[in-house]
Amino acid sequence: MKLFRSKKYESLNELVIGCQKLEASAQTEFYKKYKTKLMGVCIRYAKTQAEGEDIFQEAFIKVFKKITEVREIESIDRWVKSIVINTAINYYNRTTRQQLLHVNLDNADQNFYSEEYESLIDKLDIEVVLNIISQLPDGYRMIVNLHLIDGFTHAEIAEMLSIADGTARSQYHRARNILMKKLQEIGISRYEIPG
Repeated sequence: MKLFRSKKYESLNELVIGCQKLEASAQTEFYKKYKTKLMGVCIRYAKTQAEGEDIFQEAFIKVFKKITEVREIESIDRWVKSIVINTAINYYNRTTRQQLLHVNLDNADQNFYSEEYESLIDKLDIEVVLNIISQLPDGYRMIVNLHLIDGFTHAEIAEMLSIADGTARSQYHRARNILMKKLQEIGISRYEIPG
């Protein structure tokens, strides 16, 4: 009786080449390698855990369809993450079927922002910040994730979301103001920075 043994891939290069050759063991190992890290990205963009899982599955179908196009294996992490983020944006646009970022801002204090207070986010426990970001309206959550967490510029966000650069910038500022207000509501003020 012959037992099935999965092939061991010694390097990322070998793993990607195995995926490009459609080796099931390589695909399984590649999927596992990125699941924990990138599932977190999907959940940040989603409304629910289930939506995050849907986005992840959809993204990895695209990854495996397009992996033969990868020539610079050293940039595979960035390539996979960009597919995941683009899939999340497409999922959002497809499922909401409404105008992006049209939210009632009656509860957002437009003058709440200050330069010193923005740096507070960098000092907070990431779990607290992610929990608050998940409570933002859909469009704002998308822009905060893209800019604040994933580091895309306003110009890149505008291109990704097919909106004007100024719109991306102003929507981010509004989203940040809501985020700061939510931080204040849980007792974090500009004078109390958790240690």
